[in-house]
Amino acid sequence: MTRKDQLSVPQNELVEAWQRTLPERLNAGDSVKVWADEADPKSLRVTIHAAGHQMYEFDFAVRYLDSREIDVELVDVESGGRSVDEHADAIQELIADYRRHLHECAQSLHDLTHA
Repeated sequence: MTRKDQLSVPQNELVEAWQRTLPERLNAGDSVKVWADEADPKSLRVTIHAAGHQMYEFDFAVRYLDSREIDVELVDVESGGRSVDEHADAIQELIADYRRHLHECAQSLHDLTHA
């Protein structure tokens, strides 16, 4: 299926919109950093710092496939600055939760991204 509606929002505007919107979607106590993926103008990088004593950090690559749909790739999970096995059940639940929040953020920005 060929999609004609390409993302036409400048990457810096997209980053600003995600920085404003994503924190509203996250759990209380979580924090987030969003920045431009310099290798791809349709992609963002997102690091979510999970609230709690485990000090988990989740790194995601978010790529716009078109003006509405995103692809979310988990890049890394760290705890206290060290990579951890992301296959543990508790971590898998957090990953699924954060993926959902990332998709919700993209949906809430449709007015901006869908020309």
